[in-house]
Amino acid sequence: MEPVGVVDLFCGAGGLSEGFRAAGARILAGTDHDPDACATYAANFPEAIVVCGDVREPAIRERILDAAAGARVVVGGPPCQAFSQVRNHVRMIDDPRNALYREFVGIVDQLEPDIFVMENVPGMDQMGVRDQVLADLELDGHYVVRARLLDAVDFGVPQTRKRIVFVGVRSDLAVEPPVVAGTGVVDTLTLARRNGTEPVHYEVQGPGSGLAAWQERLVDPRDLSVVTAAQAIGDLAALTAGERRDSRPTIDLGPALSAYQELMRRGLGSEITNVSVPRTNADTVLRLNGVPQGGNHRDLADELRERYLTGQRWGPDAGNGRLSRRHYYAYRRLHPDFWSWTLNTKADSVYHYAAARALSVREFARLQSFPDRFTFTTDGRRGPLPGRIEGGAAHSRYRQVGNAVPPLLAQAIAQSVLAALTEIGEAFNVDGHRQRVVAFKC
Repeated sequence: MEPVGVVDLFCGAGGLSEGFRAAGARILAGTDHDPDACATYAANFPEAIVVCGDVREPAIRERILDAAAGARVVVGGPPCQAFSQVRNHVRMIDDPRNALYREFVGIVDQLEPDIFVMENVPGMDQMGVRDQVLADLELDGHYVVRARLLDAVDFGVPQTRKRIVFVGVRSDLAVEPPVVAGTGVVDTLTLARRNGTEPVHYEVQGPGSGLAAWQERLVDPRDLSVVTAAQAIGDLAALTAGERRDSRPTIDLGPALSAYQELMRRGLGSEITNVSVPRTNADTVLRLNGVPQGGNHRDLADELRERYLTGQRWGPDAGNGRLSRRHYYAYRRLHPDFWSWTLNTKADSVYHYAAARALSVREFARLQSFPDRFTFTTDGRRGPLPGRIEGGAAHSRYRQVGNAVPPLLAQAIAQSVLAALTEIGEAFNVDGHRQRVVAFKC
């Protein structure tokens, strides 16, 4: 029997698709406006149809609907630019700034999949629009929808990344939306600065009697339920700042140092890609050497807060001789024995815990739980293209990884969705009052 078909709207590089594929689903199609993300998606999902273009254009929309024919699951993360509807009395789906969100809802309405999954930033909760979104996605009672705030750390991803996930099931199927539950470790452990000690250092802390057990699991390289930065990228420590080669023979990696690294290497061929590392200027090296593992700008000595340390002029200058506040985020160093901060779309959002350097795209991907066989690329055409974001090819690759849904989080969601589809299939095959017979393989 055929695996469950999935279509991924606003797919980006394909984090959601990778998770569903790993869970056993068949990826039918993915669509995005960014041609660079589409190139990455096409390279990694050759079995899928890739529709690159603006979903608001009728021709693109028709291509998406054609490609998605037969999909039982629709997934996606539409950009939602306006979260102030509660205050200005404009419904979220009616706000023109949320046209892409409206398109997602409209496509679900047209395709009528058994289940859909929509993920988005937790700002929806912070701005109080969850109820609006639930009402929109219910489509006048055609779907039963539940929302849950999830953190990737609770699903074995070595990075904290919160996402609000909406799961809708067609109401005529009489099955409740599945509940996705993680470990809860993100609420148990924290990385805290140990005050009153020299040199300054950070250590893992946490409340309650469960602290010792979780700490033991945290340092166990064979435990996949909670993964540290070193367990994620420790085998890539030999990469150096300014390395221009973007691929290396896999044999150069040496042995995997953790179960997570073994997991990430599965299916890897003779080459590992996306291993080039940006150059690090001399001022940044001095500052990073003054920041402890797990630390940030607050740990810099006063003399390291001067705007220019070595005479090299770089970046914007506020004119006051001091480091501009907008740069402070760039001096966060990973802690080898804890998970990463949330990655953003820039290479300097976190720095290596041992070397005074930024991370490669591959190390970003490891912290996001993308397998090593997954290659990030760009559209080969140069210059401006519709949907392309300025910044160049290297920045595009970091942005693609930084914007993605972690595949291990997506896989946990997918497993719950496929289990719900199994329940639906069994119900339709048993209950003679239901006319639709479902046959599929999870």
